[in-house]
Amino acid sequence: MINDINNNQNLIAKIKKIKEEKNAVILAHYYQVDEIQDIADFIGDSLGLAQNAAKTDADIIVFAGVHFMAETAKILNPHKKVLLPDLDAGCSLADSCPPDRFKSFLELHPDHTVISYINCSADIKTMSDIICTSGNAVQIVQSLPENENIIFAPDKNLGAYINKITGRNMLLWDGVCEVHNILSKEKIVEMKIMNPDALLIAHPECDAAILELADFIGSTTAMLKFTKTNNALRYIVATETGILHQMKKDSPEKEFLIVPQDETCNCNDCPYMKLNTMEKLYLCMKNERPEITLPADVITKAELPIRRMLEISKKLNLI
Repeated sequence: MINDINNNQNLIAKIKKIKEEKNAVILAHYYQVDEIQDIADFIGDSLGLAQNAAKTDADIIVFAGVHFMAETAKILNPHKKVLLPDLDAGCSLADSCPPDRFKSFLELHPDHTVISYINCSADIKTMSDIICTSGNAVQIVQSLPENENIIFAPDKNLGAYINKITGRNMLLWDGVCEVHNILSKEKIVEMKIMNPDALLIAHPECDAAILELADFIGSTTAMLKFTKTNNALRYIVATETGILHQMKKDSPEKEFLIVPQDETCNCNDCPYMKLNTMEKLYLCMKNERPEITLPADVITKAELPIRRMLEISKKLNLI
């Protein structure tokens, strides 16, 4: 145990030194392991990370997240070096929307505006008109004319939630996030019965049956803010386990119960997010690889819908 602590402290010191020497910035998603969250320069959800990637003056962006997030950082900073600690850190939701199939789908509906959730590949972004995140999706959809035909991809659960909130009838791509879609309604009902004083907070990527039970629905950042400002002392959390680290730091007097994937553990970990480790973070900064590279035409096409999202968000005072 002592050796583990000493090794971790040594890695922290080395990472901080390299970061200063190379003018690097570490961006980390809330679903990263605790140690990476603690050493990051900025921690956030997809919207916050995109905003910080767009305005950083660092020479090297180290993205502690998954592949599509690092791609977004590269799209917004084509002349900077973007690193990802583990190239295998993909995303089940992004994988559920293959570019060739999505292109064929769009060809069947040529009169639709395409809004794509940021949790998609760079290739999907090139085929989109506007990108959104779970934190601004409702407002972005509402900013368009009510009679506008819209395709929403790739998360059908988030799309269905937006349709319900806005009264729209967007055409939804059939994709899901395995981390959120796998959660059991029966388990949540059981947890609510056993913990009647706890509020259920859920990410909109969860299935509609779970969202119907929720006391609060919101993006990762919105859930974190809710637990900080709400008076309840106990919460049942329906999203990825990593967010509990910040919730406990912000509200140490409160209790947070994660909805587990199954009966084998009290966790709901994204296997891709958890591929990044402190050791991999250090090595990628030291060696400046793995590096995210994208063709110039992909960067040019994918940047437009991302910039449009940021412009709409700014106009609506969301950022």
